Order: sequence, then C-alpha cells, then structure tokens
Amino acid sequence: MKKAVFFDRDGVINKDLGYVYRQEDFVFNDGIFDALRFCKEQGFLLFVITNQSGIGRGYYTLDDFRAITTYMQNELKKKLGFGFDSIYFCPHTEEEDCLCRKPRAGMIDQAKKDYDLKLTECFIIGDKITDMQAGQAGGIRHKLLVGKLPKERFAKIDHLHIIPNTLAICESMQTILSI
Repeated sequence: MKKAVFFDRDGVINKDLGYVYRQEDFVFNDGIFDALRFCKEQGFLLFVITNQSGIGRGYYTLDDFRAITTYMQNELKKKLGFGFDSIYFCPHTEEEDCLCRKPRAGMIDQAKKDYDLKLTECFIIGDKITDMQAGQAGGIRHKLLVGKLPKERFAKIDHLHIIPNTLAICESMQTILSI
C-alpha cells in the first residue's frame, strides 16, 4: 500500500484570490516548492483535491480549469522536475449535494481506489475546515491546517496540526514523521 499527501489548491498551493482560473491570477504560495520536494523525497505520492464550484456557477469553464491545471503542472515540472501524481476536483456547487465536494470524502475515496493508499500514513493539507472534515471522513490520519484559526473550532478533528503558513509545512511534517 502507498502513502500520499493531499493538497488543497487555492490557499495552499496558490494564493486564494477567489475563483482562480486565469494564468495571470495563479501565484504559487511561498514554501510550496520546498514542501512538494520534501514530500516527494519522503516517498509520498502527491495529489490535489480541490472544490471548483466556479465551474458549476458558470464563472469559468471546464476547459479553463484544465488550462490552469496544465499551467500549474508545467510550472512545477520546470521548477522541480515533477508535478502532481493526480488531480481530483469537484465542479459542483454546495446546492448540488454531490459526493465529491469537500467536506465529503469522494475525492479521497477515488484516490484510494486509484492508488491503493494506506490512509493512516497519508496527510491532508488545507486552509479550510472543509478540507479537514474531508480528511477526517476519508480516514486520513494527519491533517495540517494552514492559517491562524482557533483550534477549538476543530475539536472533532483528530490528529490536527495548525501551522501558520505554507512555509511551515516541511518542519511540521518532519516533526510528525519523527514521532
């Protein structure tokens, strides 16, 4: 069985400017390249799981999303020599009540099927409670929440680690992995 790190896109991989779908709006967060390199060196598969309700709302198209995803992957390959192993996304709005939209675990479940993952050795890194809830629902053990949110809001989330920003991903993962 394999291990993986699940990254939320907007707010973790790139700055969350609200419905990011144009290349000129896609700005990688500080520390993300080091985090991806560290994860790869530790033998983790790298996945994106991202809600993209802008598609369902008609703000941008599936082709727009594919184009920005290709741009992101190409930039990572130029900078690091590799990109994400797989990208899972939900194009639905909250009102559509689908199984793939976070906080549900549909994208995690699909990755587990696709890659034979051992979720107790996996991480999820996100910036919203819905990311942590999806990780919890999907059986992911280690959860890193990026941002300065009060921990008491997340009392029902097991193995939660709050980190100030994406620059702290490597250090936090090193600490967890050494335990």
